[in-house]
Amino acid sequence: MEFSGYIKFMLALAFVLGLILLLSYAIRRFGKGGLSVISRPRDGARRLAVIEVTAIDAKRRLVLVRRDNTEHLILLGANTELLIENSIPDRPSQDNPAC
Repeated sequence: MEFSGYIKFMLALAFVLGLILLLSYAIRRFGKGGLSVISRPRDGARRLAVIEVTAIDAKRRLVLVRRDNTEHLILLGANTELLIENSIPDRPSQDNPAC
């Protein structure tokens, strides 16, 4: 194989790797597209939110989730989920310390 064959091979390899990187960036940036359907409320008010996530170790995380005005503390592991505490009342706002 002569030198021009190696050049063509290297350029083709660089092109394919560039396409793979571009595709992975696009998937990360724009999501999976039409693969999942997310229903959103018409008034724009969301009922569910992840408030805080804390890593316990490499395999476990504590997640504080708010649903409506109630918070739930969940322990997520590699193969398990455990509800630590539910129906935690939403803490009062910082603007009104009397609550």
